[in-house]
Amino acid sequence: MKGIVSFDMDMTLLNHADYKIPDSAIKALDLLRKNYYIVIATGRDMDAKFSEGLADEVKPDAIIHLNGNKITIGPELIYEHCMKRELVEELLHFAEGKDYAIGMTVGDIDYFVNPWCVTRHDMVRWQMSDRKFRDPWKLLDMPVRTLAYIGREPGAKEVEAAFPMLKLPLFSSREGADIIEKDASKAEGLKRLCKAWNIPLKNTIAFGDSMNDYEIVTTAGIGVAMGNGHPQLKEAADYVTAPIGEDGVYKACEELHLF
Repeated sequence: MKGIVSFDMDMTLLNHADYKIPDSAIKALDLLRKNYYIVIATGRDMDAKFSEGLADEVKPDAIIHLNGNKITIGPELIYEHCMKRELVEELLHFAEGKDYAIGMTVGDIDYFVNPWCVTRHDMVRWQMSDRKFRDPWKLLDMPVRTLAYIGREPGAKEVEAAFPMLKLPLFSSREGADIIEKDASKAEGLKRLCKAWNIPLKNTIAFGDSMNDYEIVTTAGIGVAMGNGHPQLKEAADYVTAPIGEDGVYKACEELHLF
């Protein structure tokens, strides 16, 4: 019986230092395929323009998109959940006048309250910003599965305190977070795939680096945190591997005898 190995995308498979998946990680994926289904479990919508080409490199059997709010097996959509319009509206109003941004990227268009905060973040991280910002209130007429928070940790805590039905797991950089309804997670996505493929949860391995990986890393049979990961995630994981830039994925697979 095959098991499942799931991988977060950003800073687990995809190194932001050069925006490439390390050759050693690609080699690990190829070696794993014999005995495991390969799953991407990410905060991204892997069908969106900004993720173009990444799934083709990984060649996953399934994808847990948007922290469990969308799940695909091959081309088939097996699960989808959207936020209520009223909740999106409240969040956008709440961000007005604050020192952080809330919104979403659709295709190559960015819809954010306080877009200057996104530009500030881009300039620090990438030394450039070429966003195409549009009116964020247009989100009220779109399907919204998750939103993004761009800003520092205190603002994320402020949003969580005002919206107890939400959680904002921080990125490993601690300069942003996903905005997710509390009952959604990558772990719930993993459970849905286990059910679809009739695989026991104990036969799963999950790799991650950020706090949106916390549930899946602590729920999977074996949870692996990247060496560059959030300290709280590393503390909770069963195994901590080397950082992404030091072949962490391959080294963990080898050490755990996954191939």
